[in-house]
Amino acid sequence: MNQILFFGRNKYPRLIENEPEKIKKPIQFKFENENEKQIKQIESSYFSTIFLFENGKAIEYLNDSYQNPEKIQIEENIQKVTVVSRSEAILTKEGNVFENQEKKTIQKLTQIQNIPKGKIIDIQCGYWHSIMLIENPERKLYSCGYYQYNGLGNNQTTYEFTEIKSSLFENDNIIDFSVGNLHTLILTSNPKLIGFGENYYAQLGIGNTYNQSIPIQIELPKLRFNENISNYHVLCRNEKSFLYYSPPSFSNLEEDLIKLFERKEFCDISFKTKNGEIIEAHKLILKYRLNQNQNQIEKLKEIISKKSIQRIKSNI
Repeated sequence: MNQILFFGRNKYPRLIENEPEKIKKPIQFKFENENEKQIKQIESSYFSTIFLFENGKAIEYLNDSYQNPEKIQIEENIQKVTVVSRSEAILTKEGNVFENQEKKTIQKLTQIQNIPKGKIIDIQCGYWHSIMLIENPERKLYSCGYYQYNGLGNNQTTYEFTEIKSSLFENDNIIDFSVGNLHTLILTSNPKLIGFGENYYAQLGIGNTYNQSIPIQIELPKLRFNENISNYHVLCRNEKSFLYYSPPSFSNLEEDLIKLFERKEFCDISFKTKNGEIIEAHKLILKYRLNQNQNQIEKLKEIISKKSIQRIKSNI
């Protein structure tokens, strides 16, 4: 079953029936058909939320003040989706792009100056602020922008990227983060879910609707955190928030293993790729992913049987 927690504004679109318009604490989101494939990505705007599945299909929930709630099944072979306000774009695995936009504007690109030193892992923009994740060597978050509703994680406007500091995550590895219009969520390795910013629609999931100027921990219902917290993701969009489980895609096993190797997630399962490079797979992720489907287990056995297997003792 898909693991998805939802909290915040349950309107435009209404995602969960028989629940209030403001869901103040994280609750389980369930599809009508529990046999849906593994979730891959969630994207949401003010009027639309799209759930993309590993099999390339998607479900879109639509609702605005001019129409009744609508649920659409999208059958395309989708690779990625993005939605903003009333605009959306869909990229298929064949490289085709479908878009629906009210307006198109092209602006001159300007290079951002005075970026903190390190490797930029991700950067996301909200309505009044931007947040950047930088690795040097630890992962740290930096915010920049206007302090409207305190989505910056501090109490003042910052004209340059400034580190977000909190005792809640100073000793933890930051797994994922997401920026909404005026609020931010952070997922750490503990695991902890941390939020700050606007909370008028309960999008911080802390049980009330008071804005939070500094990071606060969000109480989560019991999750089984399937063996690896790094496979969980957070999403903030407008006044809605999600925490969901999405393991690496099984569509290209060798490519996935290389990515795991680069992230230095080691274990004692390995095989040689075509170029002779030793790849060490993440056993726990593979165990969870493969146990969901017997055909996938057989696929892995077939791949490994054609490789030169070696057992490696990790030095880490």
